[in-house]
Amino acid sequence: MPRTGIKSALTDLLLNRDLTLPEAADRHFTPDYRQRTDGAWADRAQFLDHIAHLRTLVATAEIEVHEELRDGHKYADRHTCHITKKDGSTVSMEVYVFADLAPDGRFRRIEETTLLLKGTDADRDLGSAR
Repeated sequence: MPRTGIKSALTDLLLNRDLTLPEAADRHFTPDYRQRTDGAWADRAQFLDHIAHLRTLVATAEIEVHEELRDGHKYADRHTCHITKKDGSTVSMEVYVFADLAPDGRFRRIEETTLLLKGTDADRDLGSAR
């Protein structure tokens, strides 16, 4: 299985409606996946609750990867998510990611920090909203 990257993972999770959420998650994340966003930890079930919530809000999105580095099973990137919500409002968030990849190339752990570039105060927690 080829190694995943943040753009393909987020595209499948948020935009590829041909995949169910469990199918998209299995493609890019291990069963023991954990994520820390802005200091708050989530296990895989909590992460999937977050993505399910985002699927109800997001109409379209573009993931712009600025830098992406791999070193063995370590992964890092800086990307911006440009989101148009179903209510027509737009949000842009810059995200800094450090991750561990499993031997099969899927994400095992991600730790990320988000920076709201465009949006309302209510959008500030979009990276971890459930």
